[in-house]
Amino acid sequence: ISSLAMLKTCLVLVTSPTGSDKSTTLAAIIDHANKMRKDNIITIEDPVEFTHQSQSCVISHREVGRDTKSFATALRGALREDPDILLVGEMRDLETIFLAIEAASTGHLVFGTLHTQNASKTVDRVIDIFPANQQAQIRASLSDTLKAVVAQSLCKRIDIKGRCAALEILVVTPAVSNLIRESKTFQLPSVIQIGKKYGMVTLEDSIMAYLQKRWISPEEAYDKAVDKQKFLPFLSKPPDDLG
Repeated sequence: ISSLAMLKTCLVLVTSPTGSDKSTTLAAIIDHANKMRKDNIITIEDPVEFTHQSQSCVISHREVGRDTKSFATALRGALREDPDILLVGEMRDLETIFLAIEAASTGHLVFGTLHTQNASKTVDRVIDIFPANQQAQIRASLSDTLKAVVAQSLCKRIDIKGRCAALEILVVTPAVSNLIRESKTFQLPSVIQIGKKYGMVTLEDSIMAYLQKRWISPEEAYDKAVDKQKFLPFLSKPPDDLG
C-alpha cells in the first residue's frame, strides 16, 4: 500500500462499504507521500477527517461546504494550483469522476474513493455512471490512467481487541488494462487470483489468511466475504441467510 504513495501520473481508487475506514488508509498513504516526496498535495473531502502538517511536501485541505460548493468545483479549482497529488474524498457523481480521470491523464497522481465491495465492481461502477454513448471513451481513458484499486473490509478480531483490514488489491498491468478497454471486467477476479507476483490479492484470500491465523472467527469471515461459499465449511452451523 505504501508504494502507491510513490506513483507518478495515474489514478488510484480505494473502495469499501461505508464505515470500513478507507479514510484511514488514504490518510496513511498521504502521510507517507508527505514524508517521502517533495510535491504539492491538495485534499478535497466532506468533511476533512485527517489534517496533515506540511513536511517534505506542501499540503492543503479543502472541505466541501466550507471551502467549496462541491467536489467537482474544488477539483476544477485545484487543477489551477499546479498540484502533484490530489485526494478526492468521494467520487460520487459523473462530473467528479470525469475530472479525476482527466486530472490523472494530464500529469497528476489522483487518489479517489468509491462505495463498492471489490475491484471489478469498482471499475464497472466508474464506467456505468456515464451515458452509454460515452462509455467506450471512458473505458479507454480509465484503462490508460488507472493503476490500482484497493478494496477494504474491516474484520473484528477475536485474539485481541480491535479490527484488521482485509484487502483486495488489483494492480493494473497491461493485461488488466486490455480487459478494461475491451469491457471484460468479469475476468478481473481470475486475473487478481493469478497476479500475486504483481502484489495482487483477492478479498477472500486476505480474509482466509486472517482466519488461518485465528485473528477472526469463521462467522466474521463468512460475513465479510463476497464469495461466501469458501467459508461455509468453517462454520459450526448453517448461517441464517441460508435458511
